[in-house]
Amino acid sequence: MYGLWSGYETNFSLRKPTWKGLGVNVTEARSSKEALTMSGLDWYVYQQTMTADNGIPITGFRANLRNTDDFLLGIVTDKYKVVQNHEAFAFTDALLGQGVRYETAGMLQDGRKTWILAKLPQRYQMMGDWIDPYLVFFNSHDGSGSIKVALTPIRVTCQNTLNLALRKASRIWSTKHTGQIQSRIDDAMDTLFRAETYMDELNQEVNHLADITFNDSEVSELVEQLIPLPKDATSQQEKNVIRLRNDLLARYYKAPDLKALSNNGYKFINAVSDFATHAEPLRKTDSYQENLFAKTLDGNPLIDKAHRMILKAA
Repeated sequence: MYGLWSGYETNFSLRKPTWKGLGVNVTEARSSKEALTMSGLDWYVYQQTMTADNGIPITGFRANLRNTDDFLLGIVTDKYKVVQNHEAFAFTDALLGQGVRYETAGMLQDGRKTWILAKLPQRYQMMGDWIDPYLVFFNSHDGSGSIKVALTPIRVTCQNTLNLALRKASRIWSTKHTGQIQSRIDDAMDTLFRAETYMDELNQEVNHLADITFNDSEVSELVEQLIPLPKDATSQQEKNVIRLRNDLLARYYKAPDLKALSNNGYKFINAVSDFATHAEPLRKTDSYQENLFAKTLDGNPLIDKAHRMILKAA
């Protein structure tokens, strides 16, 4: 174990959800249309043919442009069908009658991706912790993918994300876009069913992780595997790795919400989640917060790696 971690200070009071500060509060919205208007996402995408510098048309591709400012959102094939924001999120209206509430809406990469965050009505208790499940609905205009829904469980006491990759339940799925009302209702009900299935499976996984115990030496070994020292590392790289390892260890041993937990896999995955979503990066780019939130869609690689390591160590 590193001799410096015990004196390493981590400001646990500054923890916040990954979407904090990125979007606009839309809790008063009573429909997806209202949410889009309140967040400034009620614009349209139009397509334009492309030409080379010599004026010759470029076949097979089109440009997706925003109608409010003609901003280029993406270059797509001529087979690409634009799904407007109001079309992509229309099915979420059926969720409001099930107790789901819109929370925040915004865009990533200057509008190439748009999203609405909603909170599910049920709060779950796992290992004595309260977990709030959120749904993030994504639409894209850059040709990168279809409409997606990502489930993001948040541990209330620390705002840690627990969207683990589970074998029997998906944390992300795609939806169809159609104007038919019944199809929208079906998509909404399917979304709730998938969310409930995931949360039930997550509860079982949390109990399993809690049964996997570690001593202090094993915890240090896990941290070293999770944050390896590069081969032929420079002195600065070594300092950076030590700093990151110390930060993670401080969260594991000193975080107020983790102190009462035994040394087990559940405690370790929470420490890693805390580190992955709240630690100050070595280099903070302008797009850092956006990139961190975008990982909500596919899962945070560091958390996924830690999860696999814990299961392998069992």
